[in-house]
Amino acid sequence: MPVWLREHSWRQTLTAVYLSLPLRGARATPANIFCGEQYLKVSIPPFLFEAILYAPIDDTNSTAKIGNGNIFFTLYKKEPALWDSLTLANADKEKLQYLRENAVLKAQEKAKEETEAKKITKQEHKKYALEATMKLEEAERKRIEALKEKERQKVAKELELWKNQQKDSDKYKSIQKKEELHQEIEPLEERKNEKMNKTRIPNEGSSKTRLKSTRGCHGSCSIFSQNLKEEQLPAPRVAATIKVNFTPRVFPTALRESRVAEEEEWLHKQAEARRIINSDLSELEDLKEEEKNPDWLKDKGNKMFAMGDYLGAVNAYNLAVRLNNKLPLLYLNRAACHLKLRNLHKAIEDSSKALELLTPPVPDNENARVKAHVRRGTAFCQLELYTEGLQDYEAALKIDPRNKILEKDAEKIRHLIQGTMQSS
Repeated sequence: MPVWLREHSWRQTLTAVYLSLPLRGARATPANIFCGEQYLKVSIPPFLFEAILYAPIDDTNSTAKIGNGNIFFTLYKKEPALWDSLTLANADKEKLQYLRENAVLKAQEKAKEETEAKKITKQEHKKYALEATMKLEEAERKRIEALKEKERQKVAKELELWKNQQKDSDKYKSIQKKEELHQEIEPLEERKNEKMNKTRIPNEGSSKTRLKSTRGCHGSCSIFSQNLKEEQLPAPRVAATIKVNFTPRVFPTALRESRVAEEEEWLHKQAEARRIINSDLSELEDLKEEEKNPDWLKDKGNKMFAMGDYLGAVNAYNLAVRLNNKLPLLYLNRAACHLKLRNLHKAIEDSSKALELLTPPVPDNENARVKAHVRRGTAFCQLELYTEGLQDYEAALKIDPRNKILEKDAEKIRHLIQGTMQSS
């Protein structure tokens, strides 16, 4: 049997109604509040508040704020007018039941329309992203083809130029050889002519002598030219074997550039990662190679968190932690997801683990340590452990003393602690 919340206070203007509802120690969340055009309901077991409003309101722009043990409603009227009362008076049960059911149906239709609109928007975004990717790939393909064509033309020109140079060189060498042969043959012919003049027989044997001398000249010329070619050939090269000794090391860097301690640590981490990946993890059986990378899983979790898929982000971070449990950012990001899901104790555990891994404290990890303290302090405060939460906020202020937002939040927590002490 629910307990009705009768105590409430309200005031109005021509355009808005301001309603304050005490919670009597109960903790309310946005899921406990339902608001329609003319129907308002707050269900915090075992407490219940229900009201059929005097006139319709703009439920889209109306707001509800939870704090200091109260719920503050700001309800904007559809038509500017002063109400005689907050709720509709002299209404029978049938009318109240009709208004209640009508409000629920409208809320369901509105949620369905919003879901369809989000679905359509998501499809449009996917289509736009696909078209943009196709355009980029087409432009990249054309650019690569243009570069290939340019290189091909360049190589063709260089090859043609080389061929022309080879032809000119061959022509020059052939002309040079002919000149050398001509210079060598002329003295030899002069000597033979001198001999022939000395041993010449008059009249009868002149033709035979000429014929013999001519034949002898041809034979000597061919032998001389063959000897000349043999003298111009270079000697064959001597065969030899060259041995190259490489640095006998496992790590790819050269010994002169190595850092032995860092490299051994890197090799140990790589072996540990391979051991985890090759183990019988059921989650890894259907994954691709790139999906077994903790950094890839961390980026995937960040994208899911940005889209509001907190459970999916937690699953991605969980698998990344199983692959590598030494990355503090995995615990830090998972703590943010747990805060969104109201898993406060898990958020505290992940923030504490991140702080353990963020050692030693150096300027490079200041931002991460501030986030870890703030997320753990927020979880403590939501569990109403204000003293522990204040300690975390003060630790964050020591790291980043110029952060005005942290200073204001710490001041609010101090006021809450003072108020709790006074009430007790």
